[in-house]
Amino acid sequence: MRAHYLQHVPFEGPGSIDGWLKDAGFEISATRFFERDRLPALKEIDLLVVLGGPMSVNDEGAFPWLCAEKSYLRDAIMLGKAVLGVCLGAQLIACAMGSRVYGNRDREIGWFPIQGTGPHDTGVFQFPAATEVFHWHGETFDLPSGAVRLAKSEGCENQAFQLGSNVIALQFHLETTPESATEIVRHCRAELLPAQYVRSEAEILAAAPEKYRTINTLMGKVLSFLTAKNRAAADGT
Repeated sequence: MRAHYLQHVPFEGPGSIDGWLKDAGFEISATRFFERDRLPALKEIDLLVVLGGPMSVNDEGAFPWLCAEKSYLRDAIMLGKAVLGVCLGAQLIACAMGSRVYGNRDREIGWFPIQGTGPHDTGVFQFPAATEVFHWHGETFDLPSGAVRLAKSEGCENQAFQLGSNVIALQFHLETTPESATEIVRHCRAELLPAQYVRSEAEILAAAPEKYRTINTLMGKVLSFLTAKNRAAADGT
């Protein structure tokens, strides 16, 4: 099994996703757009992970590779590949599937709760009724046609969605570790302007280890859901 991730900036890597994939037996490769890496043939990939970044999906003039990335994502989804999008990655999935991405009413930066909204269906991923997760976004998206909303928050109505059985998009960051939180604060602290849903640098970095364990465990459940068929095939079951 091969997992491939799309990385947009050096300081937003796969975080806890990397360890989960290794433990699950995946071979891991990456396209780092900031290094002008190429996109591999989709036939070689079982899982595609699209990471975050400070740019907008609408910044194609500044980042021309966004056009190729959206086309690649659309093709992966139409081929039935397992696809996970995180923050910018979720917005890219929405945009690639024809939905609008635009500025949210409020920025959400720091630790805030989300509420699970998915229907009680075994084919749909279930988020807890309420859980605190790590956010860093100022934009949001309309749901693509046929998508099921999985979560919301006070500050953002569309926090996660599922498209078919193979695509999950998360506006928030379940992969965050203490190290990756420190990195994003270091590179993006200029965005920490006082607002209702913006925590201070000190508040963000004071999060207890249990918070990271909780979100990383939840990310593992998302990955397990998305890759169940691939892992069963690899095991011959």
